[in-house]
Amino acid sequence: MVMDFQKALLEVGKSLSTDEVEALSFLCTDILSRKPVSLDGASNLFSLLMKEDRLSAGNPQLLVELLLTIQRPVILQNIKLSLPSPSTLISPYRKLLYRLSEQITEEELGNMKFLLKDIPRRRLEQKTTLGVFLEMEHMDLINESSLEYLETIFKSVCPVLNEEIRLFRKEIWHPESSPSTVKPSQTPKPSSRTDFQGDETPQLLSPSMNPSNSTNGEMASLDTVNTEKNNPESQENDEVLCDYPMTGKRGICLIVDNFDFSESYKNLTNTLRNREGTKFDRDALKEVFGWLGYEVDIHVDYNADQIKSLFTRIGQQDHSQYDSLVCCILSHGMEGKVYGVDGKLVEIKLLIECIDGEKCPSLIEKPKMLFIQACQGCKEQYPVQPDGIEDETTRIFADAKIADLRSPVIADLLVGMSTVPDHASFRDKFCGTWYIQSLCKNLIKCVPRRIDLVSILTKVNFDVSGMTDFSRRRKQMPQPAFSLRKRVVFPVPEKRPPEIGALTKDNS
Repeated sequence: MVMDFQKALLEVGKSLSTDEVEALSFLCTDILSRKPVSLDGASNLFSLLMKEDRLSAGNPQLLVELLLTIQRPVILQNIKLSLPSPSTLISPYRKLLYRLSEQITEEELGNMKFLLKDIPRRRLEQKTTLGVFLEMEHMDLINESSLEYLETIFKSVCPVLNEEIRLFRKEIWHPESSPSTVKPSQTPKPSSRTDFQGDETPQLLSPSMNPSNSTNGEMASLDTVNTEKNNPESQENDEVLCDYPMTGKRGICLIVDNFDFSESYKNLTNTLRNREGTKFDRDALKEVFGWLGYEVDIHVDYNADQIKSLFTRIGQQDHSQYDSLVCCILSHGMEGKVYGVDGKLVEIKLLIECIDGEKCPSLIEKPKMLFIQACQGCKEQYPVQPDGIEDETTRIFADAKIADLRSPVIADLLVGMSTVPDHASFRDKFCGTWYIQSLCKNLIKCVPRRIDLVSILTKVNFDVSGMTDFSRRRKQMPQPAFSLRKRVVFPVPEKRPPEIGALTKDNS
């Protein structure tokens, strides 16, 4: 049995990169009586852990916690090591520093080294972020009870990381208000959300409307977040928000991209215009969600019956091996409906019902994300002609109206809408839509920082709201709505992020 365990450790070592071995060594800093001599491989670290009785065939909990902390559960599956109840052998402080290091870019690391005047420059030259943290500890600049020095550095380099430190202090000082076990994959929840008002927006989650204790399962928008959550006094009683598990296959990413509406005249008085530029969105979604680990399934120019059949089939599939589901719809539409290329309408509510807990039990308690690129009305956030009567002299077009999602009976759903109710959504025929391009760019930028999806969509709101066309008159404001009960945090992909087209703020 001991020999089998040592063989398993050898396989683990072969699966780890140099940076991951350094991370494991860093996480074991407070556990080992002395630091491993070499970081060329994991064998030296594992040998020390076994020598000090920290790791054995009968006691593999530390190995499990280490691999889960660095987001490598697949290795545990490969060596057929069962996953016991989460342990807390690694100090929360050490995990905090590791999480912070994962969110610091090369440029930010260089800026940190420049600001660290209390450490000789030559000792920092070849250091990674974890190495810099160790040097700061050696100089007694930071420790578990004193992180002010690091906060001062972050204030100049990356202020958002100080929120992680704040939540760490809260967890340490008020353990009675935190869960007894915190998963290594958890990261702090955002401290605020952007507010949007509107009569047609979905009702927002409040304690009385949470899907776990509500009978109607109404979705949340972002306009009525409990004000007590933003009150520092009430934050002391907040629980740390959990993440949806993302340890299996990521799931299916369904993309319905309708471009050619030349046959729509058969069912409409006026033929809908082709959606020029939509290919840029389709390609960007394919690249980004493929990078995130999704099985991308693309369907182009579907009529109404085909769209309904497609969602019915997706709902009938077994998703038990998947962590989540993503659906993207790029098409024209009207209030509460989207168009097939034949000019017939499909109700958005019916599509959502195909993937709810009743129709698709294997997606219960798993995040279902729906991104819709289309208008929600005829009003413009400054004059622009809607599809069907486009001005051929402009490259910026409006997409069609979209669904009324006020009362979907579904939990764990997020709908990212490209615009607020009653307003147009814009498409650049040379670059794609403002919303989808911004969504893809921000996923690429924010996922490596382990920022949750709702916060990413808030950043999309900010970016799109600042965009305009050549005339500087056309504006757009996206709006997410959700009935999520946990945070959606995508695991950081091992592959390099894709490169996609970028929209400037003036689409020039």
